[in-house]
Amino acid sequence: MPTLRISRRAADRLRAGHLWVYRTDLEPHQIPETPEPGSLVTLTDSRSIPLGTALYSTASTIAARLISRTPALTRAQYLTGLRTRIDAALELRRTLVPITESTNAHRLIFSEADNLPGIIADRYNDFVLLQLLTQGTAQDDVRAVLTDALAAESSAFTVWERPDPRIRELEQLAPPPSGPLFSTSTEAPTTTTFTLNNLRFHYDAASGQKTGAFLDQRLNYAAAARAVQASGHTAKALDICTYQGGFALHLTQICSHVTGVDASRSALEAADRNLLLNPQLSERCETDWIEADAFEYLRHLDSTPEKFDAIVLDPPAFAKSKRAAEGALRGYKELNLRAIRLLNPGGTLITNSCSHHVSLQEFTAIVAAAASDAGRRVQLLETHAAAPDHPEILTLPETRYLKCLICRVD
Repeated sequence: MPTLRISRRAADRLRAGHLWVYRTDLEPHQIPETPEPGSLVTLTDSRSIPLGTALYSTASTIAARLISRTPALTRAQYLTGLRTRIDAALELRRTLVPITESTNAHRLIFSEADNLPGIIADRYNDFVLLQLLTQGTAQDDVRAVLTDALAAESSAFTVWERPDPRIRELEQLAPPPSGPLFSTSTEAPTTTTFTLNNLRFHYDAASGQKTGAFLDQRLNYAAAARAVQASGHTAKALDICTYQGGFALHLTQICSHVTGVDASRSALEAADRNLLLNPQLSERCETDWIEADAFEYLRHLDSTPEKFDAIVLDPPAFAKSKRAAEGALRGYKELNLRAIRLLNPGGTLITNSCSHHVSLQEFTAIVAAAASDAGRRVQLLETHAAAPDHPEILTLPETRYLKCLICRVD
């Protein structure tokens, strides 16, 4: 087995509980042979003291992901341990998020957070969406272990592999199988509907897009609706970066008029399909979808007299790297500044960040700065993170990425 010697800083990070070794942490002159893509490697510190076994990538900036503190683990041993960890992750979800009539979707496996680097699995009713995100996990033997474990979850199941296209390109991964990895149905359906907080959403495995509701926001969707209802100001709500309507549909249960804004026409079409799946919402709330850039639309509203009782800001990750964090903070400040200006007194601001390079403290400070510039008094009522089926590892700050602040604006 190849051995990678890493810097003292990287070794200290692993000993403290982190799982990643960046390519800049490697000492190339100490590598006796170049590992194959996705191979198992033994990591050692600068004194050649073994640190454990990792999955190696020839393409990613994360060169190695630790999978065991035991060095020189064989592939067979890795696969045996893999099944044990998968079973533990599935058992945890059965405890944390049992399948009920009101919610039948949750994250089953969350990569490093479940000690399963490079593997994500989400359940949507009778579908499982699997993502194998590294050279070491996008392998047939890993697929076989996962399929066997997931198939035991239900008597009616279809497992689809749908990796993130950007990650697949960065990791230089081969295309996934075109058909399902497993299905109890002879027809292998590509569409299903699932339920989240008593609302129905559509999912199409063949579309290549993400689901219509982000599972990590499940509890935050419900918290936002509760907060708006408790405020007593429920006439008009605005959902910026609505994607496929997650927050918007939850607010239609409370508000008289909801507007969802997104730059993607296909996302808005999916949001409208989700609305049609819940006819009781259209009966009580007027809902419209607007295709527009978030910044441009908020600037437009800022020049009009229109005001809102609730505004949701749920943009995509602005900071995909540490270097991008400064620009991300400027973007978050502008969005929040304009949203605060647009809220009626007593209105509710639900503002989110999914950039793990922007900490909760930094994000909260930016919202505070936006409030100061807007000349409004903003009370922080609730602070939320991802739902518990997306657990955080205290020694791996990258697993703490989602921040949701619910505020009252005077």
